[in-house]
Amino acid sequence: MGEQRPAGSARRAANRARALRWAVGLGAGVMGAIGLVLLFLLTLATNNRALYERNFAWLLGVNVLVAVALLAVLVWGAVRLGVRVRRGRFGSHLLIKLAAIFGLVGVVPGLLIYVVSYQFVSRSIESWFDVKVEGALTAGVSLARVTLDTIASDLATKTRGASSQLAQVPDAAAGVVLERMRDQLGASDMVLWNAAGQPVAGVGQSRYSLNPDRPSAQQLRAARQERISFQIEGLDDINDPMAAENARVRVLVLVVHPGVGLLAEPRYLQATLPLPQALVANAIAVQEANREYQERALARGGLRRMYIGTLTLALFLAVFGAVLLAVVLGNQLARPLIVLADGVREVAAGNLAPKAALQGKDELGGLTRSFALMTQQLADARSAVERSMEQLDAARGNLQTILDNLTAGVIVLDQQGVIQSSNPGATRILRAPLAAHEGKPLAAVPGLAEFAATVQQHFDAFSLDHGHHSLDHWQHPFELHGSGGGMHAQGTSLVARGAELPNHARLLVFDDISEIVSAQRAQAWGEVARRLAHEIKNPLTPIQLSAERLELKLTGKLPDAEQAVLIKSVKTIVDQVDAMKRLVNEFRDYARLPAAVLQPLDLNALIADVLHLYGAETAQVPVQAELDVRCPRILGDAQQLRQVVHNLLQNAQDATLQAAEQQKLPPAPVVIATRWSESAQRVRLTVSDCGPGFPAYILQRAFEPYVTTKARGTGLGLAVVKKIADEHGARIDLANRIEGEEMRGAQVSLSFAPEAAVAL
Repeated sequence: MGEQRPAGSARRAANRARALRWAVGLGAGVMGAIGLVLLFLLTLATNNRALYERNFAWLLGVNVLVAVALLAVLVWGAVRLGVRVRRGRFGSHLLIKLAAIFGLVGVVPGLLIYVVSYQFVSRSIESWFDVKVEGALTAGVSLARVTLDTIASDLATKTRGASSQLAQVPDAAAGVVLERMRDQLGASDMVLWNAAGQPVAGVGQSRYSLNPDRPSAQQLRAARQERISFQIEGLDDINDPMAAENARVRVLVLVVHPGVGLLAEPRYLQATLPLPQALVANAIAVQEANREYQERALARGGLRRMYIGTLTLALFLAVFGAVLLAVVLGNQLARPLIVLADGVREVAAGNLAPKAALQGKDELGGLTRSFALMTQQLADARSAVERSMEQLDAARGNLQTILDNLTAGVIVLDQQGVIQSSNPGATRILRAPLAAHEGKPLAAVPGLAEFAATVQQHFDAFSLDHGHHSLDHWQHPFELHGSGGGMHAQGTSLVARGAELPNHARLLVFDDISEIVSAQRAQAWGEVARRLAHEIKNPLTPIQLSAERLELKLTGKLPDAEQAVLIKSVKTIVDQVDAMKRLVNEFRDYARLPAAVLQPLDLNALIADVLHLYGAETAQVPVQAELDVRCPRILGDAQQLRQVVHNLLQNAQDATLQAAEQQKLPPAPVVIATRWSESAQRVRLTVSDCGPGFPAYILQRAFEPYVTTKARGTGLGLAVVKKIADEHGARIDLANRIEGEEMRGAQVSLSFAPEAAVAL
C-alpha cells in the first residue's frame, strides 16, 4: 500500500501537469489566433481609410484587450516562476534561461523590425508630402480648371454667333431654327425664353419636359447686361462615377432683335452643350488627387499615428506571443529535466517510490521513463537488500543475545590488540568497563596490561606457527591478580582461547574458573581434613597419656633441676597435643559441615540476636549495626548463618585490633550492615573493618583453607563462610576499602536472593 500511494500521487501530479499544459497551450493558441485575426483586420482597415476610421476604436480596444490578456498570462507565469525560484525549486533557473533565450530570439528581431519599420513609416509619410508634389497637383488642378473654362467660353461664343439666326424669326417658327442650330453646335438641349421667363420653343430633352429648367433672375440679368453667360454643370459630385458623362456647359445668350423699338421684347437662348468626357475625367482625377493630398497633408500626424499605432500593436502582439511561446516551449523543454532532477533528489534522499514519467515520444520523455524504470529496479533491489538486512539483523540480534547471555567472556581484537567489541560476560569476568574502552587497546584498560601483553604474545606465536600445525585456536590459563584497590580486587582464574577471524581480527574467549578452582581446592582440603582427622587424631591421645604417665612415674625421683625440666617438657607436650587436637577438630568440622536446611528467616533479626554477644562489656572492638528495615525475608539455615556472622565479626575485630595496636590508637568500630537493592532484587550483608586490609596474593585465594594473615590462624574461617554461602546460593565478595589513596580496611559482602525470588 505504501508504494501504491506514491504511485497514485505521481499519476495525479502528472495528470494535473498535463491538464495545465493543455490549458496553457489552448489559451495561448486561442489568444494567438485572435491576435492574428485582429492583426489581419487591422491591416485590412489601414488600406481603407474610411473603414479604418469607422472601426479604429473597437479594433484598437480588442487588440489592447488581447495584449492585456497576454500580458496577464505572462505576469502569472512570471509570478509562478518567482515563487519557484524563492522556494529553491530545481530547474527554476534553467526555465528562466530557456524562456530568456526563446524570448530574446522572438523579441530582439521583432524590436529590430519595429525600429526599422518605424523609421521607414515616419520618413515615408514625410516624403509623401513634398513641396514639388503639392505644386504639381495645384498646377494640374489650375490647368484643368482653365481648360474647362476655355472650352466653356468657346462653346458660349459659338452659341452667341449662332443666336443671330433667331433675330428675325418669330416665336412660331423658332423651333425649326433651334433644331438646325442644335445640329450645328452639337448641343444636347436648346430652349428659347421670352422676357417674362416663359419658354417660347425648345428642342432636345426640353421638348418633352412640361417645366424645363428656367434660368434664374440673376442669370437673366447677367445675360441682358453682358449679352452672354455660361456655367459648367455636373462637376459638383466628383465621386459620382457618371460625373464625366454628365459634365456640361449651360449657355444663356441674349437674342438681339435688329429692329429698334420700344415694343420689341428681348428673347434669351439657352443651350446645353456637353464637355469632352476624357478631359472632364482627367480634370476630376486631378482634382480628387489634389483633394486627397490636401486632406492627408492636413492629417499627416494622424496618419503617422495610425500606421505607428498599427505597427506598435502588431509588435505588442508579436512580442507577447513570442514571450508566451518562449515560456511554454521553455517549460516543455525544462519539464522533463525538472522531473528528472526531482527524481534524482528524491533518490539521493533515499526515496525510491515510483517516479513520474512523461509520455512524450521525444528523447527527454524516454529518458524520464528510463529513469522511472531504473528507480523501480532500485526500489526492488533495496527491498531485497532490506529483507536481507532484516534477516542479517535478526541473525545478529540472535548472536548478540547469545553473546550477552554467555557466561564466558568474548572479546574481538584487531592485530594491534585494539578492542573492537565485547560482551557483558567479558566485563563481568574481567571486572573492567570494556564497552567504554572500545576502540582502545586492551592494554589501556586499568589492571589488564599484563593480561593484554600475554594474550598478544600468544596470538603472535599462534600466527607464526599456524601453518605448522592443524589447530585452529590456542588455549592458555591465566591468573589475574587484584591490584589491592577497589571493591573487586581479588584475583581471578581464567582459561582463555584465541582464534583468527577471516577479516584479520582476533577472537578471544575466556571463562572464569575461579569457582571451579576454589571448589576443587575446597574439596581437596576437605579430603585433607578427613585424613588429618583420621591419621593425626588417633596418635595424639597416646602421646599425651604417655607424657603424663612419665611425669607421674618420675615425680620425686629426680633432682630438682631434672624435675623442673621434666615438668616443663611434659607441659609442652600436653599443650602442643591440645593445639593439634583443636586443629584436627577444626579440619574435621570443615570436612563434615552438614547440608544447609533452608527456611524463611529475618536476616536483621538474626544479626541483632548475634550482636548481643558483642556488647561493649565483652568486645574489645565495638560493633556498629546499620540494618535496612526494607530487607525482605530470605531462605537460610539460621545456625550456619549465625556461624558466618561470628566468623566475619571475629576476623574484622582481629584485623581492626591489629591495626589499632600498630598505630597506637583506639580501635575503630566494626560495621555490619544490611541493604535491600530494588534494582538487583538482592539482600546484601556487609561487614567492614578498619584493619590493614588484604595483600593481593591473599585476595586471590582468601577463601581457601589455611590461607590467612594471622600468625596463629588456621585460615578456615573464610573457607567455612564461602562454603556456607555456596550452600545458600549467595555470592560472596572480598575487597579492600580505599578512601582517596589510603587503605581503610577490608570488606566482606554476601548477597542473598529474597524468599519470593527463591520460591519462583
